[in-house]
Amino acid sequence: MIIYKRFLKAFLFLLLGACTTIDSQEVTDQEPAKIDPLTSHDDQINELISKMTLEEKVSMIHANSSFTSAGVERLGIPELTMSDGPHGVRPEHGRGWDLLNDGTDSSTYLPTGVTLAATWNPELGYAFGGVLGSEANKRGKDVILGPGINIMRTPLNGRNFEYQSEDPYLISKMAVGYIKGVQDQGVAACVKHFIANNQEIRRSSINVDMGERAFREIYLPGFKAAVEEAQVMTLMGAYNQFRGEFATHNTLLINDILKGEWGFEGMVISDWGAVHDTKQALQNGTDLEMGTDLSQMPNIDYSKFFLGDTVVQMVKSGDIAEALIDDKVKRILRVMYATHMFDKRQEGSINTDAHHKTAQKVAEEGIVLLKNYDQLLPLSKEVKKVAVIGGNADAKQSLGGGSSQVRPPYEITPLAGIKSLLGADVEISYVPGFEVIKPESANSEMIAEAVAAAKAADYVVYVGGWNHGYNYNEWGQGFYDMESVDKPSMKLPFFQDELISAVIEANPKTVVVLMGGGPVDMSQWIDNAPAIVQAWYPGMEGGKALANILYGEVNPSGKLPVTFPKQLEDSPAHALGEYPGDTANVFYNEGIFVGYRYNDTYKVEPQFAFGHGLSYTTFTFSDLKLTKEGEKVTGTFTLQNTGGMDGAEVAQIYVHDTESSLKRPVKELKAFEKVFLKKGESKEISFTLEADAFKYYDDTKNGWILEPGDFEIMIGNASDNITLSGTITFE
Repeated sequence: MIIYKRFLKAFLFLLLGACTTIDSQEVTDQEPAKIDPLTSHDDQINELISKMTLEEKVSMIHANSSFTSAGVERLGIPELTMSDGPHGVRPEHGRGWDLLNDGTDSSTYLPTGVTLAATWNPELGYAFGGVLGSEANKRGKDVILGPGINIMRTPLNGRNFEYQSEDPYLISKMAVGYIKGVQDQGVAACVKHFIANNQEIRRSSINVDMGERAFREIYLPGFKAAVEEAQVMTLMGAYNQFRGEFATHNTLLINDILKGEWGFEGMVISDWGAVHDTKQALQNGTDLEMGTDLSQMPNIDYSKFFLGDTVVQMVKSGDIAEALIDDKVKRILRVMYATHMFDKRQEGSINTDAHHKTAQKVAEEGIVLLKNYDQLLPLSKEVKKVAVIGGNADAKQSLGGGSSQVRPPYEITPLAGIKSLLGADVEISYVPGFEVIKPESANSEMIAEAVAAAKAADYVVYVGGWNHGYNYNEWGQGFYDMESVDKPSMKLPFFQDELISAVIEANPKTVVVLMGGGPVDMSQWIDNAPAIVQAWYPGMEGGKALANILYGEVNPSGKLPVTFPKQLEDSPAHALGEYPGDTANVFYNEGIFVGYRYNDTYKVEPQFAFGHGLSYTTFTFSDLKLTKEGEKVTGTFTLQNTGGMDGAEVAQIYVHDTESSLKRPVKELKAFEKVFLKKGESKEISFTLEADAFKYYDDTKNGWILEPGDFEIMIGNASDNITLSGTITFE
């Protein structure tokens, strides 16, 4: 959603049994599922619609304030109320909004979407959604505008921090849990942005052109799973055009695929300002137009929206059939009935201890240990002096990023978390080291101060990376993770490369902690940095979670949901495709070779591979056994914690087609499971791969193909660390 002056089940943790089952859920080739919660009240809905005037119907299909659409008071139909965002119910916006209120609109600030995906734990996805649903309920919201599941095509995308992964299977598994968690609280989730909103620059105008294989194999599966598996109630269109039509009113996307192939019975919401044509919106599937026009503020005339008064005249003139309007109203009313707006919704809760514990748990499982040379981590708590360096160590991030801003009752920064854990007996010095501004050159005085602090300390915790809480640059030229802008490069902002190099030289025992929505270019200092931690944006309990990881109170178990390239040129969108395109178009010439699919196939070594993440203990995989029955493959293997600390490992199962009529990636993720094991403990893991796991989309035949031949089943703990493999054959 565009930034217009917008400001701003209780904890679920699954202890797996003696035998863990991994199921390869179908995300590309299922029959449409019947969405009973949405269609079960159609008789009452049809009766209501029959009593409505045309003007009343039209009043329901466009906004009547910045985050509501109108009801019909005389028929007892209430307003529909929405809220961002994907990782917390945003500060109030709209009628009587007050930027500096007393915090009555505060809510739990969960870790961002990429952090959730880095847990590789769908059960936490459900818990995460449960917090959002419960708090939206308590705040009187009917729809929560999340999850965002756009593919991470380029490291520069300003909203990658909201999204989840480069891989459609991982996205599908995490999104399904999130959506079910929200909707089990009686609130509608809204999966977004459909489709190909993979860059923020020129997002409102650019036309995306991609091949049918990439469309079907990479960009559609997450949305398909949201509709067919999670039974999501609402979906938001994207800003961009797709194959020549704006995505929010796109015949192929909305009519043919979403409402046709997948049988979606819910409501399609426009992003704010994403509708461009009344007739196209009416005919091509937009059900509710949201948005505001800053040029009209504060006196916005919502009746003049594309789906406002103009629609009434078009129906009365016979240019548009009233049945089209009825269908849109029906879909809105379905969501209202499904969320119990006509009876009694369960009572929600907000900012509870359980919700905060969920935020902490997601952060702890999502933080990724990237490098740990000579076992510098976990750090000792017995030292006398610790230097904490870096502007992000004491920065709060909750009100940054655009429409996903959250106002929590508190936010524990990394510095506060470290101080709380170590206590008063350890001397902790803090030096920012850089300014969050747009400097012309490195600040030598601040670097000198940081070097002095580093030399005087037993070890250093450097906390830097991106920072999406600030906007000091020219609009559209941000260094930060933020809506409406992309990063100018992968290079760290604020001359941090010079600072990090100087600090490591001053004290080789330096842990580099990076915050942000994705990778950075580490080439200037990675060889000298003994330990690197990716902390993302870890939410209101993030400082506590980070301290627990650094000091071994919690064993790190996060895995990268996105490949970290060594340099921007190693990213496939930049190496093979186009970014940001010309003034009109962007061509996804890399096709299906997104992320690790590109690295493996074209032999481009990443800085850190998809699925990578270290632990303080060690794990071994052994004894793989495979069985094939028809087009289904089942298997078992043993996973053992062979180290000295309890911990969790993510068993990742990839499939490789050894010979194919069309070029396929070297490997593709088709199943995974996060397994918690005590030191010395082992478990037998079983998994099932349905036929879908072996198919590819043949764009010359317009269909899914399972070719005869050999398929290698590959198992490991990262895409570049396969330790078990076996072969099965389809005749």
